[in-house]
Amino acid sequence: MMLIDSHAHLDAPYFRNKLPLVLRRAREAGVEKVITIGVTPSSTKKGMKIAATHPSVYVAAGFHPHWAKGADPDRLAEARRLAGLPSTAALGEIGLDYHHFHSPKQDQIYLFRKMLEIAVEVHLPIIIHDRKAHSDVYDILSEFRSKLVGGIIHCFSGDWNLARKYLDWDFFLSIPGTVTYPGRRDLREVARKAPLDRLLLETDAPHLTPAPKKGKKNEPAFVRYTAKEVARIRGIAFEEVATATTLNVLQAFGLSE
Repeated sequence: MMLIDSHAHLDAPYFRNKLPLVLRRAREAGVEKVITIGVTPSSTKKGMKIAATHPSVYVAAGFHPHWAKGADPDRLAEARRLAGLPSTAALGEIGLDYHHFHSPKQDQIYLFRKMLEIAVEVHLPIIIHDRKAHSDVYDILSEFRSKLVGGIIHCFSGDWNLARKYLDWDFFLSIPGTVTYPGRRDLREVARKAPLDRLLLETDAPHLTPAPKKGKKNEPAFVRYTAKEVARIRGIAFEEVATATTLNVLQAFGLSE
């Protein structure tokens, strides 16, 4: 059964010089497509080079809140240019991070709004990063919601009540490998209760390795463990999860099968 890793960082230093092998292992695990996610304009350009040489890879153009302090007019203009290229499948990841605070809150909010304006302009779905910033992310998205063409909450970390709010908007919720950890009760509840046609699967590779591969760097092949756990939690067949989440990614990113 075909799987898709809806969120990985293939331009990360860990994958340097080993990407062909990593993508081969992904194919052997049934993972036929990977969305590589930009976190800065330079990261996006690296992702575009990867996608240009690997047909199974698609790219999203993003500007992560960690780098918001450096979002000067030139870099914002470059982010806009990259978002408008035909090869760009989505805008992200963008959002707010109140856990690490690598950039001040006011800079993060400024960048988030600017990137949402770009998303509206170029008519791309958005990929949202939300780390301990649920209220501000939701409130800001509420202002743009009517103009957005679609959204994905990457590595969903809220509870079921927050999940329902985004589901009411027809957003997709992306389930990471941490769903394999018994202590992530909120995430496991969301994976069980959310409509299957609103769920995506992701690795966030090389981060957030699922429990069966704990101690190793994450990679797209490991999204299979996330799919198996979601199937187990929901009490349905693995094949049903694989089929549904694959179709969901194609819909969310406007990709051909």
